[in-house]
Parts: sequence; structure tokens; C-alpha cells
Amino acid sequence: MSRYEFVIHKGNRETLAQKLLALPTGWRIVFQEPKRTVDQNSRMWVLLTAISTQLVWHGQRYSPEDWKDHFVHLLNGGRFMPSEDGGMIPIGRSTSKLGKQEHTLLQEIIEGFAERHGVNLREEV
Repeated sequence: MSRYEFVIHKGNRETLAQKLLALPTGWRIVFQEPKRTVDQNSRMWVLLTAISTQLVWHGQRYSPEDWKDHFVHLLNGGRFMPSEDGGMIPIGRSTSKLGKQEHTLLQEIIEGFAERHGVNLREEV
């Protein structure tokens, strides 16, 4: 099985169109939006750190990593699997697999949560 990945840009659109037309019947084409940017990722961690340092949630403070899991679960509608001790463990995608638009939506979810719970993001972002 052959697998080819191309990033589309101005200079290769014609070449990619020719390759597409030359493919035999039965080939599968997958289109994906660009992945998150470094700036998006950095900003997400600033937001998560602000929430982590300013908010006590149900009597406890949580790490930025915990909050990331929380918001990714909200974004994806997350799933759970049983753990060995009888509890439940959230499972799902990591933020590294999010596209730009999905990552933007994730940050909007984080910002809305922060606003509803009095977390000041103005100084952080």
C-alpha cells in the first residue's frame, strides 16, 4: 500500500490535480485542514494556566493538564472506559490532532468557561 501526503500551496496545485486525475479507480483521498499552530498551542496553555492558578473547582485546584483534559472532553463529547479499581477513565483525542478551526473552538470554550467563573484572562493573554 502506498501512502503519499502533500501540503497544498500555490506552487503545487496543478501538479496535485494532474496526480489526482492519473490515479486508478478505487484510490481513497483524504482531505484534512491544517493542524493547530504553535501560537494557538501556546495561547491555549496560557489560558489553561490562568484557570489553574485562579480557580478552585469543587473545593480543589487542578493543573493546566487536568483542565486541558476537561475542555477537550467538552469539545469532543469524550468517552470513558472502566478502570481496574472500578472508576472511570476519560479517553479520546489529544490536542495535537486538532485542526486550526477545532483548536480555535477549544479556546472559545475555555474562554467562555473562564468568563462564567470569574477567571481574569486579560493579564494572561
